[in-house]
Amino acid sequence: MATTDTDLIIAGGGLAGATLALALSRAVPELRVTVVESFPLSPDAVPEDYQPSYDSRSTALAWGSRLIFEELGLWQRLSEHATPIEHIHVSDRGRFGATRLNASDHSQPALGYVADNRWLGLCLMRELLATGVQWLAPAEVVDMTPQPGGVGVSIKEGGDLRTLTAQCLVVADGGRSGLREKLGFQVRQQSYGQNALIANVSTGESHQFTAFERFTSAGPMALLPHGSPRRAGNQSALVWTLTDEALAEVLSLSDAGKCQRLQERFGWRLGRFNRIGECSHYPLTLTTVDEPVRAGVALVGNAAHALHPVAGQGFNLALRGLMTLVEQFRLAQSSGRSIGDLRVLRRYQEQHRQDWQQTVQFSDSLIRVFGDGSVPILAARDVGLVGLDMLPGAKRWFARKAMGTGGRRADIHGRGSSVGELSGHE
Repeated sequence: MATTDTDLIIAGGGLAGATLALALSRAVPELRVTVVESFPLSPDAVPEDYQPSYDSRSTALAWGSRLIFEELGLWQRLSEHATPIEHIHVSDRGRFGATRLNASDHSQPALGYVADNRWLGLCLMRELLATGVQWLAPAEVVDMTPQPGGVGVSIKEGGDLRTLTAQCLVVADGGRSGLREKLGFQVRQQSYGQNALIANVSTGESHQFTAFERFTSAGPMALLPHGSPRRAGNQSALVWTLTDEALAEVLSLSDAGKCQRLQERFGWRLGRFNRIGECSHYPLTLTTVDEPVRAGVALVGNAAHALHPVAGQGFNLALRGLMTLVEQFRLAQSSGRSIGDLRVLRRYQEQHRQDWQQTVQFSDSLIRVFGDGSVPILAARDVGLVGLDMLPGAKRWFARKAMGTGGRRADIHGRGSSVGELSGHE
């Protein structure tokens, strides 16, 4: 095997890149890992006490993701500020169909969790600072060229440009950096003609650790319990799907006007909306890369696939993919094969493909079915939601999708296992 400056370069030290680096430090500690991140990292950036902000952006973590973070030794600290989702309520605004999921029906304390992105990042950084992972920050991967036995990665650090050799480059810098396109990956994007408006809101009644998925004539909206992990409060994380025109109108309103408009769309299940925090928004597209690997390079996270946020599956899908990649790297390292070998990376792709195809189909079908306002489809939706609530088998399938407890994967120690088995399901 050719001598290289490092074994693996990860472009991007966000949630996906940092999680991959931590998992590799646990599963393959002999692997030399270098993370290239555009934001600086230092111990000073990891405070001892975390004080959540009202406007903190958050991520929905499925139950299966909790199991992964437990394997990484991260969950005990992460759970300090992770709000449990004990119930999920799915409904169609103005229709009678609805279905409800309860964690207790599955012998679990929660169906999932909601954690601030900044808290997730701080927990990962705290652990990574104690590992042998090398960080180049602030720095940026700007190009890559194949070389015998690996790749040459061009890195811009300050005003200097240098090249590091490695067995493999993993692109984990999201879907907007442009690096994957520069490297020649073919990206398919399908616009939903919608935008996601993200904000935290306060309501007159407690959320009781319930996540609401509300489908309306103007698009779906989700309210996820946010705030204290131990006491059910009145703060929720909002994901509101809006057309370009509706988004512009909502953004032009005062906070009171936004709350009133939200009330009209969501209803009164949580009482009166009395506060909305800072709003951010982004256009919604279904982004996929059919061939996310080539010799010496692999795409992960949003660089490989970006989903509609309707079912909160994006980061959870990425996390499962990362663990699949870690296992293939572990097997390659133990057999003396380069981790950038195309056969190694294709096995990762093949094992992850079914998961991402099914998850994309699940999320995309929800948008298409609930976005159709024709009378036959409206009636079918009512029947479907009521049937889902009444049929144990269908409800169990839906719960497994929501909890991310389906399919097989290997844990970071190389033991083949089913996430469903780990969580006590059949």
